[in-house]
Amino acid sequence: MNQAKVFADFHNADFLGRLRLNCTGTIKNLARQKVLLQDDQNLILYNEDLEVDGVVEYSIEESIWVAVID
Repeated sequence: MNQAKVFADFHNADFLGRLRLNCTGTIKNLARQKVLLQDDQNLILYNEDLEVDGVVEYSIEESIWVAVID
């Protein structure tokens, strides 16, 4: 199965360095591709300058989905 490729704001990280997946561009990309986030899901995250692999997890502290990146 192909990994979804979604926009991410690399300046929107939590205190653990995980990318928050709550910006408008990310939400629009996920909806357009009909992606439902779940723990341990692999995504390709990109912006204008960068593309990285990430693993999705739920942030209980913030009640949002985030992605762990290297």
